[in-house]
Amino acid sequence: MVNLNEMGCRAVAVKPQLQMLSTEEKNRALIACAKALVNHEEEIIRANGLDLEKAVANGMSEGLQDRLRLTEARIAAMAEGLEQVAELPDCLGEVLEEITRPNGMVISKVRVPIGVIGIIYEARPNVTADAFGLCFKTGNAVILKGGSDAIHSNEAIVKVLRETVEQLGIRPDVLQLITDTDRSTTVEFMKLKQYVDLLIPRGSARLIASVVENSTIPVIETGTGNCHVYVDKAADLEMAAKIILNAKTQRIGVCNACESLVIHEAVRERFLPILAKTLAPKSVELRGDQRTCEVLEDCVPATEADYGTEYLDYILSVKTVDSIEEAIAHINRYNTMHSECIVTEDAQAAEKFLREVDAACVYWNVSTRFTDGFEFGFGAEIGISTQKLHARGPMGLRELTSYKYQIRGNGQVRG
Repeated sequence: MVNLNEMGCRAVAVKPQLQMLSTEEKNRALIACAKALVNHEEEIIRANGLDLEKAVANGMSEGLQDRLRLTEARIAAMAEGLEQVAELPDCLGEVLEEITRPNGMVISKVRVPIGVIGIIYEARPNVTADAFGLCFKTGNAVILKGGSDAIHSNEAIVKVLRETVEQLGIRPDVLQLITDTDRSTTVEFMKLKQYVDLLIPRGSARLIASVVENSTIPVIETGTGNCHVYVDKAADLEMAAKIILNAKTQRIGVCNACESLVIHEAVRERFLPILAKTLAPKSVELRGDQRTCEVLEDCVPATEADYGTEYLDYILSVKTVDSIEEAIAHINRYNTMHSECIVTEDAQAAEKFLREVDAACVYWNVSTRFTDGFEFGFGAEIGISTQKLHARGPMGLRELTSYKYQIRGNGQVRG
C-alpha cells in the first residue's frame, strides 16, 4: 500500500535542492534524460506492449489505444520535448514588475516556482516525460498519478528519469509516481493539500469532473475538446476540406481534434460533397442536421447529444447555420472552450469570430491540431487549460510558476 503522506513529505523535502539548481544544471539534466529515454526505448516499448495487450483485451477504443501507444518516433518526440525545454529561457527569477514608492521602498514582482505539483492522468504515457521536464525546469517537484491502463509504461519512463537525475547528484524525488492504481488512492491523493500546491487532471471529462469535485487542492482544468470548424460563406472550400481532414483524422484520440463541423447555408450544397469525398478514405461517419442529410444520403441524422460530444473516433457532427452570428452562438453553446476554427477569406468575419468565440484558442484558416505546447514553441506542455484562472491554453513554463513580491528599503517604517 502506497504511503501518500510519505511521498508528500519527500516532495516537500526535495524543493530546496531543486530550487537551488542553476539553469545550466537543470538543462544538463534534461538533456541527459532525453538521451536516456532514447537509449532505453526498447524496454519502454516492451513495457508499453504489456499495457496495450491489456487495453485490447479490455476492449479499449481505437482512439484511446492511440493515446496509449508508444513507438520509437513517439519516444523520440518525448526526448525532443525535453531538449526543447532545456533550450528555452529559464523564467525563474524574472522580474515581472518593479516600482519605487515615494518613501524609497523598491517593490519587485518576481517569478517563482509553485512548489509541489500533482498530476492525475489516464492512458497518456507521454505526459510522464512532459510533466517531469516542465516541472523540473520551473523548480517544481512533481507527483504523478497515472491510470492503470498505462502503469507499466509510466513505471518504465519514471525509472529511467529518476535514475538519470540521481546519477547527476540530484535527488530523484523531484519526480515520484504513485504506482497504486486503486481509485481510493486517487481520491486520497486529491486531499493531500498539506503537501501539494496545485493539482492538474488530464483525461476524460469524467476524470476531470471527479478531480474538480473531490479535490481540496487548487485545480487547473485541462478540459476535454469538443472542437469546431466553421466553414463560412466566404470560405475557400478546398482549404476547408483540407483543414477538416487534418483536424479530424490526423490523430483521432487527442483533445484538439475536430469533433463538430458548422457550415454556412450559402456553401452547404457545394461543400458537403467535397467534404464527403475528402473524408471517405478515412471512413468518417457524418452525423448531420436535416439540411445536411438532404445533401448526403448516407449521413446519419444527428441528435442533440451529438453536438456536445467529444467522440475521439471517426465521427463528425454537422450543423448548418444561416449566419456567422448563429455559428458563433452554436459553438459557444456546445464547445468546451478548447479550440475553435473559422475558415473564411472574409477578414471582417474572421476578426468577429476570433473576438466573440469563447475558447482558449481560436483559429483562422488553421487546423485545431496546432493547440499543443510543442507546436506553440513551449517545448512541451503540462496540458491545455480550458479555464480562465490561473492559466489558459497550452501550459508551458510560465504557467507553472507563481510570483512573489520582494521589497527592498533602508529602514522605512509605517507611520
